[in-house]
Amino acid sequence: MLQRSERDALRQLAHAELPRLYALARRLGGGDPEDLVQETLLRACRSFGSLRDVRAGPKWLTTILTNVWRDWLRHEHRVPDEVPVDDEDGFSLYRTLEEEDPFPYSDTLHVDFLGAFSEHDVHVVLQRIPPLYRAPLVLRYVEGCSVDEVARMLERPAGTVMSQLHRGRQRFERELWRYAEESGLLSGAAGEPHLQEAAP
Repeated sequence: MLQRSERDALRQLAHAELPRLYALARRLGGGDPEDLVQETLLRACRSFGSLRDVRAGPKWLTTILTNVWRDWLRHEHRVPDEVPVDDEDGFSLYRTLEEEDPFPYSDTLHVDFLGAFSEHDVHVVLQRIPPLYRAPLVLRYVEGCSVDEVARMLERPAGTVMSQLHRGRQRFERELWRYAEESGLLSGAAGEPHLQEAAP
């Protein structure tokens, strides 16, 4: 059972990290973000005594939430450890933008393309990527974890994580392009304004 000082420390940590944990749970996808965060905090309460340095609390909570998400994924969906790789056709977003030239009068083509996406758009694109690749991308590029930290959280060798990051970036680029085509982001002012939904 936690001492009062430990309860207070955990309450402060949870209060400070709650918005970030919820956003991380949304980005990882799958289960209800609120359920994932609630289970994370329950596990954190049970094992708070093992946290030696409260300053390491944010990374500690990230690890717990990642484990909760992995457990949920295995239990609910029995997702295989690997998925077929279809990224070997050499798709390049950079090259595709150069060839298709969706903004012909732009001097900053790539910046303009990326600027067309709202946070909601990026979230939708992330959810199109298989969890095997989505989790390393989110942990590395959104949460700012090192490759070694991602490897520990996902219990994968660092070399495997690096490979999954490479393939994940390829899939993300391809899905960005597909989403832009499907949603009319490339049509500019030709269509109605693109609806944006804020994502936490």
